[in-house]
Amino acid sequence: MNRSGVPEPKIEYAPKHYICRRASEPLSLDGRLDKPFWQAADWTDDFVDIEGDLRPRPAKQTRVKMLWDDEYFYFGAELIEDQIWATLTERESVIFYDNDFEIFIDPDGDTHQYYEFEINALNTVWDLLLVKPYRDGGPPVNGWDISGMKTAVHIDGELNRPDAANRMWSVEVAMPWKILRECAADARPPVTGEFWRVNFSRVEWQTEVQDGEYRKVVNPQTGKPYPEDNWVWSPMGIINMHYPELWGYVVFADGNGPDTFELSQDERIKWELRKLYYRQRNHGEAEGEFTKDAKLLMGDDSWSIVPEIETTRSLFQITAPASDGSGMYCIREDGKLWKE
Repeated sequence: MNRSGVPEPKIEYAPKHYICRRASEPLSLDGRLDKPFWQAADWTDDFVDIEGDLRPRPAKQTRVKMLWDDEYFYFGAELIEDQIWATLTERESVIFYDNDFEIFIDPDGDTHQYYEFEINALNTVWDLLLVKPYRDGGPPVNGWDISGMKTAVHIDGELNRPDAANRMWSVEVAMPWKILRECAADARPPVTGEFWRVNFSRVEWQTEVQDGEYRKVVNPQTGKPYPEDNWVWSPMGIINMHYPELWGYVVFADGNGPDTFELSQDERIKWELRKLYYRQRNHGEAEGEFTKDAKLLMGDDSWSIVPEIETTRSLFQITAPASDGSGMYCIREDGKLWKE
């Protein structure tokens, strides 16, 4: 029974998008992004705070490039940084206790069965599979690995040396489709013109130098480090990366395109259903039961859908027609969204 509330993000629905082009050669990973392999790839927009315009822009630049071929999904990230440090050396450590770079991938966009990857400046990796977002009951599968993945880190400066001339660190990652396709539509890699939902996060802790070493700055009132900053590619409107519906759209292209992306009406329909899901879950928490009254959930907002709601004591399903009438989009109490 899931009557817990779900915070509604404070953001207009406008996820970033990126045209991911085909790689023209194999990648020899060394962490550097200034080699010919990456020349065909555009940079993403600079990262912003996870809450978007609610917070100031990050003090340090972060940006990413992506490419793909028949074997791999490639990522290259550049993190401008004058304090390059890392402590965790064991795979599957909770890497965000260090400064890190993170990748999130939901292949089929239903918000269930998605991937999380984290890496620090020591090239220590944590990869996991999320069966559902934490808001919907999780759980994370820490034992899952991206078998065959390749990673490398390049440091422009010196690791764990505060007196060094540090400028940035960069990351290269090659994830094989043979693993990523596990959670994809029809259990296959993408084809030209399709998109996957992807986002990136950079965790940045406040640090100071003590006895020649970096230390997290401690809040004297709590005795604990100040909360970390979360800088992302596509803003979430909430301090929570596990809202896959807000991740960016990565469109896979080849020499014949596509070269542009426009948010479809069906994607907006899905977002409106998602907003109703937030409000239905919050109504259930407040009232102890779900409502069949769509107008109650819709309030005075502007909507393009005319939804229908079915409920039981502990379940609900909200549906709305696809834009071309080819079927119905459905969302249920655990957040899963699909077309039938």
